[in-house]
Amino acid sequence: MFYIVRAIEKPIKERLFRGKVVIIYGARQVGKTTLAKKIISDYGNQARYLNCELLPVERGLSELDAEKIKAFLGDYKIIVLDEAQNIANIGKVLKIIVDTFPKLQIIATGSSSFDLSQKISEPLTGRAFKFILYPLSLKEIKQDRDMFFVESKIESLLRFGSYPEILNLDENFARERLNEIASNYLYKDALKFEGIKKSSLVKNLLQALALQLGQEVSYQELAVKLGVNRLTIQKYIDLLEQCFIIFRLNAFSRNARKEISKSIKIYFYDLGIRNSLIENYNRLDIRPDAGFIWENFCIVERKKFNDNNFKFVNSYFWRTYDQKEIDYIEECEGKITGFEFKLGDKNAYRPPVEFIKRYNAEIKKIDKSNYWKFLEL
Repeated sequence: MFYIVRAIEKPIKERLFRGKVVIIYGARQVGKTTLAKKIISDYGNQARYLNCELLPVERGLSELDAEKIKAFLGDYKIIVLDEAQNIANIGKVLKIIVDTFPKLQIIATGSSSFDLSQKISEPLTGRAFKFILYPLSLKEIKQDRDMFFVESKIESLLRFGSYPEILNLDENFARERLNEIASNYLYKDALKFEGIKKSSLVKNLLQALALQLGQEVSYQELAVKLGVNRLTIQKYIDLLEQCFIIFRLNAFSRNARKEISKSIKIYFYDLGIRNSLIENYNRLDIRPDAGFIWENFCIVERKKFNDNNFKFVNSYFWRTYDQKEIDYIEECEGKITGFEFKLGDKNAYRPPVEFIKRYNAEIKKIDKSNYWKFLEL
């Protein structure tokens, strides 16, 4: 099986054996286990892999006693604790390991934010390197191939997403596997936290968000539609974001009178999952939502690029009450750049002049002729 080198593999390796835990966050099925096993394969029998979803592993790490923890882990140089959020008090367990056995390298993976249930940040302050593993980026898929290969994949990525397992499946198997992921894995972790028991509500919320892709989202409207209160909708969206299923963009505003300042848009980390939720894998040329799919694709790919390259930006969208808008804005080192995404529009794009003047900004149109520059392929 062809192994796709992940962008964060090299940075992780560069941070090993520095007296800190390496934490790899990411949704289920994005390749965290494969990546972790690949990294420790360099260490042969000095490495150990532990699946923390297994009861014996949970029990072995259940006591906050340094010697008992070390006795269970064994005499290894590097150890992977996979799906470590399943271990009670995982933050304190990892703190004990780092403080007592600093030469032992731990790689911990989690399919949801540890902060969601385990309050890991406080115990591990200054003791961890943190990474996020996303579904495959276009740059990871490209590797050393040419742009002809990339172009051959674009339609499939927009319809079926970029989960590693999905990439080389034919359409029927891709649909089947995506439906399985969406049904059995997607919000499994979210349901464990905060006393959430209504899986149907989580699914209905995700479906509603999928149908509003690229549009402004109202917590209140969603609450009315789903028959719950506004705070419940906010809490569920927070959880789904921390489980790396969706992410938010806030509206950009410097308090200009006409600018909308409190709205949000929600996008999906994987378009295959989004399309599975609405049961629509149709070709882009016959879809009314094709433009929004392209917008989601460009924004999430840019997010992957920025994060994988440790490029820190503030991201927004912009709209005024008189319907002028910019799909995506980045603020970086005092510079503001806007991007408008167009899939099939051949007309010249006219950027809003008042935005350019007010913020001394540059605005670019991103379509299929120049997206590769935007993503720095």
